[in-house]
Amino acid sequence: MARLRHIALIVSDPEASAKFFQQVFDFKRVGSARRGIYLSDGTVNLALLKVEGDEKPGVYHFGVWVDDLDEAEKKASAAGAAYLSGRPTSPNSWYECKYQDRDGIIFDITHRGWVGAVKEVSPVKEKAEA
Repeated sequence: MARLRHIALIVSDPEASAKFFQQVFDFKRVGSARRGIYLSDGTVNLALLKVEGDEKPGVYHFGVWVDDLDEAEKKASAAGAAYLSGRPTSPNSWYECKYQDRDGIIFDITHRGWVGAVKEVSPVKEKAEA
């Protein structure tokens, strides 16, 4: 099963947005990007990316961590997704492949994950009622 592990937001001021999310949700700063900051809740990576060009602040894309990148790309294409960009350049590459669904929603597929994200999460065990 694929795992939702990355959400990217376009923001006007990544530093101010990082401080906001850290203050409100206690997210932790886990890295830097060319155009922003990575935060995490310990499971999912939140990328805060500075506006470029004619972009508008808001949700930019989401990312899914898969076991088999080639298979996931085949499934995306077969379902009608359009390839946009990106390919891992080495076995150690973190780079993801970008696709767009029929409504224009952009998503990333990766087999390497994102800084601050974890692939597997232990299920929460419910307390037995006394």
